[in-house]
Amino acid sequence: MSNVLVLNAGSSSLKYQLVNPVTSEVLADGIVEKIGEDVSRVKHEGVSVKVTRDLQIADHAEALKVVLDLYEDLGPRLSEVGVAAVGHRVVHGGPTYSAPVVINDDVVAGIEALVPLAPLHNPANVTGIRVARQMLPDVPHVAVFDTAFFSTLKPEAYTYAIDADLAKQHHIRRYGFHGTSHQYVSGKVSELLGRDDLKQVVLHLGNGASASAVKNGVAVDTSMGLTPLEGLIMGTRSGDLDPAIIFHLHRVAGMDLAELDDLLNKQSGIKGLYGDNDMRKLETDWYAGIPKAHLVMDIYRHRLTHYVGAYAAVMGGIDVLTFTAGVGENDPQLRLDMAEALSFLGFAIDREKNAPRSKEARNVSPDGHEGPQVMVVPTNEELAIAQQTVATLDGIRVDLAD
Repeated sequence: MSNVLVLNAGSSSLKYQLVNPVTSEVLADGIVEKIGEDVSRVKHEGVSVKVTRDLQIADHAEALKVVLDLYEDLGPRLSEVGVAAVGHRVVHGGPTYSAPVVINDDVVAGIEALVPLAPLHNPANVTGIRVARQMLPDVPHVAVFDTAFFSTLKPEAYTYAIDADLAKQHHIRRYGFHGTSHQYVSGKVSELLGRDDLKQVVLHLGNGASASAVKNGVAVDTSMGLTPLEGLIMGTRSGDLDPAIIFHLHRVAGMDLAELDDLLNKQSGIKGLYGDNDMRKLETDWYAGIPKAHLVMDIYRHRLTHYVGAYAAVMGGIDVLTFTAGVGENDPQLRLDMAEALSFLGFAIDREKNAPRSKEARNVSPDGHEGPQVMVVPTNEELAIAQQTVATLDGIRVDLAD
């Protein structure tokens, strides 16, 4: 039984995937959306079936029951293909969890204790874990943390310049997010280039966006901080800004904490600058020559260039720049613009290799190019969670054997 059921519980959603971590084969996956609303939607896709259903789903327990029933009715039946474990995505591991861990009651309590660090994410993760452990009690459950890959950051990279005692008391430091993606993608690049001694910058560019500096396979810096709000410009998040803007808006606009939180997390970024966080629409308007679209894209690229250059300095050089996630994988113009902006570092790009959209990992630098390489590597966080789940269980088995 080598298949792993990967679960990602959001506040009103449940994403799932049944995947073989050895062969990378996805047997079936899907999502339950709008849990708790008047009408919920379930999308389920298997090898030979694809269905969408509108149902009334009250909570995550009912959502998981619907998912298990879909596997039973539409296949593949879990009892027939076998499930070795359940892997859970958990957004914030805080200072407690620096690696995946087999879930028990103490771990659930530990994740719940970190809710103040991730009030929008960890409560849903805990709910998903509790429901899954009740409904699938006969297999081990493993928590895989978004923050774990960045636990290798040194103090100079993760420490904020605020009162040290206050920061220690409230666990305030840079944690970083999208770690599962950055770890998977940087590992894939090392595998493809046949080198473990690379200085890499990985750009995970989707509605959420983050950059990482990975040296010799180890994360040394990342753009997201205590929360996923810091860093790059995102679909609806502001990324970096002067913190005094918050005080200024409170004084002159009368905005309270809830309004400021909503502004910076849900009404800023591309949406705040352009009125819409659809990057495809922005790109279409850019091609049409609309001045506002050009300004927004210039701001977006400026922030990216800033981080790539900074991370090259942090690592003492750069061997690879890798694009991943929805925007990174599917926007050839952005990759071309970035390679041109960073040509002073030795980057170059082959327009023909860069232009096609593909689900295959590939090098889009010119053949024979001796400078730093530009890569496009589709991320696969579910596969990474499944692989880390199995590796964690195998590690425990080895320890027991010893």
